[in-house]
Amino acid sequence: MAGTSIKKVKEGFIGQRMIVVPPDVKRLVGKNELINDLNLTAIGHYPHASFHDRERKLGTNQYILLYCTEGKGLIELEDQKILMRPNTFFVIPKNVPHHYQSSVQDPWTIYWIHFKGKKADLIYTRYLNRTLTDGLAIPYTLNRIQTFNEIYQLLEQSYHPLVMEIINIKLLEFIASFVYDEQINPAVLEDDAITHSIRFMKDNIRQLFTVDNLAKQQNLSVSHYTRLFKTKTGYSPIQYFNQLKIQLSCQYLYFSDRKIKEICNEIGFVDQYYYSRLFRKLMGISPAKYKSQKKTA
Repeated sequence: MAGTSIKKVKEGFIGQRMIVVPPDVKRLVGKNELINDLNLTAIGHYPHASFHDRERKLGTNQYILLYCTEGKGLIELEDQKILMRPNTFFVIPKNVPHHYQSSVQDPWTIYWIHFKGKKADLIYTRYLNRTLTDGLAIPYTLNRIQTFNEIYQLLEQSYHPLVMEIINIKLLEFIASFVYDEQINPAVLEDDAITHSIRFMKDNIRQLFTVDNLAKQQNLSVSHYTRLFKTKTGYSPIQYFNQLKIQLSCQYLYFSDRKIKEICNEIGFVDQYYYSRLFRKLMGISPAKYKSQKKTA
């Protein structure tokens, strides 16, 4: 990393692109109810940014997303050091002192944006749900870079209110491509343990399993398996398995003339009353009422 005796540069690199939204435009955006809850304040692309070094001792009132596509760099927060490698990203929170710098030996190439608004706060909480160690690894996709370039090119052309609306709508798409990558591109994670476990559940939907059964099937401890499962799906393994069963029972209720007791047995519930209680909890109505409503729909 860049040492104290090395030349430090905030901006100014060959091939650099950077636009800061003017204050009067930001004020107009702030009055636009369509986009004022998530809006772009600055955007840039620094290729092979030798000696890039930026420190904000008081932080800033905006979030900063840094996306490294080549080289290496380091981000330092109050009590955290984040190593950035190719195909990693990190969101620096607002109002937090920070310092980031490119590697001297292997300068990074970064795409970056500054953004703010009420939805920015919500997006950041979603981002925090991901495991934050070093910069978060993310598969490279051309679509993400294309969206960035579209935003940048629109900013170069005009600050017209309608153009700013398009820019900030695309901004949400760009940020979501990082924060919701696992949900947008599930195929990337097809070989992980939880995906295999979900497939196992679907293939054995008529069986009854404990968490211990499911964890052993993936050769994981119960605690580790449960933690991974909840991180990926938002539910415990048994909650998720029961949801799959209820979803299947909905299809039987809709498309067949089977009695509720038969359906209950088909999806592996011994206790019909337990099934009915679970169905009501998830669907908001009883199985019998669901069946009658679908017949008249």
